[in-house]
Amino acid sequence: MKRRIPALALALALLLSGCAAQAAPAEGPRRFEASFLTLFDTVTTIVGYGETEEDFRQTAQQLHDELLEYHQLFDIYHDYDGVNNLKTVNDNAGGPPVEVDPRLIGLLLFCRELEQLTGGRVDVTMGSVLSLWHEARSNGVDDPEHATLPDGGALEEAARHAGFGLLEIDEEASTLRLTDPQARLDVGAVAKGYAVEQVCRAAPPGLLVSVGGNVRATGPKPTGEPWVVGIQEPDGEKQDYLHTLYLSDRSVVSSGDYQRYYTVDGIRYHHIIDPDTLAPSRLWRAVTVVCPDSGLADGLSTALFLLPQKEGERLAQDCGAQALWVALDGTLSYTDGFQAAIRT
Repeated sequence: MKRRIPALALALALLLSGCAAQAAPAEGPRRFEASFLTLFDTVTTIVGYGETEEDFRQTAQQLHDELLEYHQLFDIYHDYDGVNNLKTVNDNAGGPPVEVDPRLIGLLLFCRELEQLTGGRVDVTMGSVLSLWHEARSNGVDDPEHATLPDGGALEEAARHAGFGLLEIDEEASTLRLTDPQARLDVGAVAKGYAVEQVCRAAPPGLLVSVGGNVRATGPKPTGEPWVVGIQEPDGEKQDYLHTLYLSDRSVVSSGDYQRYYTVDGIRYHHIIDPDTLAPSRLWRAVTVVCPDSGLADGLSTALFLLPQKEGERLAQDCGAQALWVALDGTLSYTDGFQAAIRT
């Protein structure tokens, strides 16, 4: 099986070859696109309009540099000179508090609220469980003939080392501490969307930013027209869409079983783990969420993927979000307000 780029939940018709100007009207701002492969292990694309390519390049580079700082802070796999990131916190589990950037404190406060909001469906303290699945999936992708599942006993033991009660957050001192030596943090369900939201709040209007399919519009195009974003067909090619949506000042995020997975004995195991079963959820093929906040949309797309539809509808309504569900048989279901955003 070929390795797929992770989390490309939304396929966008964008250039992926640096920064380039598109064909443009004789008058008015021109359309530009930039893409990067250095952020969150996926493709980042920025689209916008400007009078000159140089101005757009400066804007795109600034957004990239800000996102890169979040990427390094939220990384659980790599060290960076002069940066105490989540890997640093994990490596010091059971030890003294670790002084961190306030932005990391902000992320984990948001994650704590999200865990409560979703009834534990999105829990970034389950890193010990997720690491077992990550290792099994990586080995299975690299060596499909010898792919195996994580040991059930090991998963149950790892789950005993999860819970926000094991994480001490000191806002005043800007420190984090995992009290259990075997506890681990993994913010993969939230990190990209949260980072995109923080950066886009201060970004110029009229941009479309996509980090691995976590899409955020900072306003309509200069003409006042909305952007058009495609929702990928789970079994289709990159440009096969279930729908295209209008987007002006909102975020669109999808979670699905087709993004990161491997196969054991002919059965596909994806990366979205149900905290109750400690195994990949089997309720849906994909869920797409539309709401103003990209971090919330990212977390909700995971939560709704793990919930029955009625519970997911209530959660979406409580959060002011709209959602689309793709059932295992391909049937589509929507919240009442989702279809208002559909273009095709």
